[in-house]
Amino acid sequence: MPFIKLSTNLPVADDTKALIVKSLGKSISLLPGKSETWLMVDVQGGRSLFFQGSDSPCLMAEVKLYGRSDKRNYQALAEAITSLAQESLAIPSSRVYVEFEETPYWAFDGNLF
Repeated sequence: MPFIKLSTNLPVADDTKALIVKSLGKSISLLPGKSETWLMVDVQGGRSLFFQGSDSPCLMAEVKLYGRSDKRNYQALAEAITSLAQESLAIPSSRVYVEFEETPYWAFDGNLF
């Protein structure tokens, strides 16, 4: 049950959002046991984001998931998200942060896992 939120200070057109969601749907499988079936994505464009004192294009990715994974898998997903930011939004890799958060509890349809 992963959740990925991408926030950028650039506007994001609907067709670009669709491509991002499709790409993340494939990339989430880099974490064993995770798939697009349970993936929720939030793409937020036009945010007031500043990095290194500048409003040049930047992106913050938050990846939350039920359970755990290891550093190697997180590295692969971080690379995929960074490449996606470069390819779909022309954001340099040096202006992309990716945060990972693991939780032992997650609920779906009113039921706790």
